[in-house]
Amino acid sequence: MTEKVRIAIDAMGGEKSPNKIIEGINISLKINKENYFMLYGRKEEIKKELKKYKEINNYCEIIDTKDYIQDDESPLTAAKRGKESSMWKSIESQIHNKSDISLSAGNTGALLVISRLILNTIPGINKPALAGLWPNKKNMNLVLDLGANIECSEKNLVDFATMGSALSKSLFDIELPKVSLLNVGLEENKGNDVLKKAFSILKNSNLKNYDFCGYIEGNQMMDGDVDVIITDGFTGNIALKTAEGTANFITSNLKKSLNKLSILLSYKKLNEFRKKLDPRKYNGAIFLGLQGPVVKSHGSTDSIGFAHSIEMCHRIVKANLIKKIKSHLIDVDVGIKQ
Repeated sequence: MTEKVRIAIDAMGGEKSPNKIIEGINISLKINKENYFMLYGRKEEIKKELKKYKEINNYCEIIDTKDYIQDDESPLTAAKRGKESSMWKSIESQIHNKSDISLSAGNTGALLVISRLILNTIPGINKPALAGLWPNKKNMNLVLDLGANIECSEKNLVDFATMGSALSKSLFDIELPKVSLLNVGLEENKGNDVLKKAFSILKNSNLKNYDFCGYIEGNQMMDGDVDVIITDGFTGNIALKTAEGTANFITSNLKKSLNKLSILLSYKKLNEFRKKLDPRKYNGAIFLGLQGPVVKSHGSTDSIGFAHSIEMCHRIVKANLIKKIKSHLIDVDVGIKQ
């Protein structure tokens, strides 16, 4: 019998929780029954939702936590007062070996700070990164950092390349991921000093964990020619929000521009297009660089989006992501010294 992946969930985090959390678990169990869920939150509220899906009870347990982190709380406030919260307890479960991974749709800043306090960073990593899925013409790639670090050094970017390639291998089973640095041009002399130094390290190292492909520009991110795109959190977050806004603009205006007959005649293609841009498919960002895996679901996603983040958790644990990152970092340190 296959050992189940133990997922600790902050059942109170995000909009319409715990309702969407339980619905998301129900959807995920229709696809994959190899997960077991520890639900941290207000017991009576969770039990009320569980009554709608009786089968789920065989795959979960409730850990009663009266407190939870509010979406508008500052990260520091949440960290100071949140030790009895559903978010804190769901992450803390990893250090007590009660879970393999933690998942929350709650306050992003609070989740990052609390995760770092409890799990600590992997030796050799001084800045964890937020990595997310990004749709492209061929399938999808990974982009990091998406907002955890406004400023980064060249070592941070090199670490991101290592962690991102390990995640790419874990999620997509790619033997040698192609990695690029996001920049304002493709020439080696373009960009700031940090980018140039990171480029030099990645280009001249003897790493065998990924294929460094140089720079990539913003208008090439969706071409699908690379697997991992590296940037600082400031640039990455702006790119993410711009892409989300552009996708919403295109889909909403496309609906307004077509009459009923056009929609009927092009239904199949339009449906394929809609599914390609559906943000729920790409829901689930992971904090990379910690000694345990933590996945952040979008707070406003629905149950379908949350189910996708559950599937991401399963794949991360089964692929031994943290072990991959640790083994790769030894090579990175050697590569930098060389």
